[in-house]
Amino acid sequence: MKKVLKRTLLGFTVLLGLLGIALAVIAFTHVLVYQFPPEEAALSFHARVQHPAPAAADSLRVMDWNIKFGGGRLDFFFDCYGDRDVMTEAEVTRHLQGIAALIDSLDPDILLVQEIDLESKRAAYIHQVQWLLDHTRLNHAVYASQWQVRWLPSHNLGRMNSGIAIFSKYPLQNAMRFRLTQMMEQSALTRFFYLRRCILQTEVVLPGRQPLTVLNTHLEAYDHDQTKKRQLDLLIARAQDLHREGKALLLGGDLNTLPPGARKKQGFDDSMCKEEFVADDYSQENDYLKPLYKMLAPVIPLSDYLADEGRYWGHSVNGKGWWNRTLDYLFTNQNWQAGSGQVHQQTYPLSDHAPLTGILLFRN
Repeated sequence: MKKVLKRTLLGFTVLLGLLGIALAVIAFTHVLVYQFPPEEAALSFHARVQHPAPAAADSLRVMDWNIKFGGGRLDFFFDCYGDRDVMTEAEVTRHLQGIAALIDSLDPDILLVQEIDLESKRAAYIHQVQWLLDHTRLNHAVYASQWQVRWLPSHNLGRMNSGIAIFSKYPLQNAMRFRLTQMMEQSALTRFFYLRRCILQTEVVLPGRQPLTVLNTHLEAYDHDQTKKRQLDLLIARAQDLHREGKALLLGGDLNTLPPGARKKQGFDDSMCKEEFVADDYSQENDYLKPLYKMLAPVIPLSDYLADEGRYWGHSVNGKGWWNRTLDYLFTNQNWQAGSGQVHQQTYPLSDHAPLTGILLFRN
């Protein structure tokens, strides 16, 4: 009986030890790489000095911009034109100053941003959301991380917190982060440290009318297993639900795919990467955005785009070249002021994406 009891106690002790190790591993991995639940509240920030918002909101100037984490046109390793991985504080500040000046010159009421960093090593630990709030006329922002790692071992990147944000002159409420499908074709180790993409949703509180629901996202760029398509399906489903509920809706972001009918779909001459960071073949994606174009109004009508594609290009990899494709979008279930959709191509030195703007008109 004593032997049985000893064996039972020993087995129980071993089990407790293994359980303790398992819990420690889980706790450590959650601290090292934030895993994100299916949905959670987004982070909110406010300008230290508030600027008066327009008293009327019959129309809104909206803007979408992937700002490349304040990296300007430095040649980073993922572009395959150089080997840069981190920046100095002076470099980041100089780039942010140019970005802020452009934002204030275009004067958006609502701004959707992709690739914005919060205290990441590669961007000299600058809190870029707060920095832009304090250096533009925008008052409020919400943020959802897509890549939160306490220490990233590859490419000397160290601490990483990069994601998407929505800025506004008007107050924001009910900000939520919704998890998207993660790319599964990578090795388990790569996937553990890799981006976890999401949808950022919030409501803009407007004077004298119902809130405007805003969705911002940045979809997968390097997939070969239709991860991007699955992420896009989730985005479309969320937009459909909000549309059916009667919400006034603005949707935008870097969708990493071309408009339906785009003529050039592969073989872009500025694509230098041969292995990990190849994102230049959209030949199987021609139908990806058709449901969005069918459900919502694009800021640049498809007929206008197809009549003069080069006028609306807003992305390129080569910092010494020119824009050669369209990846960034704005849609609404309200109306756009005719002809207001613009891609600001003169901003070439500020990012590998050009900002997109339009004037949203509400249906009465």
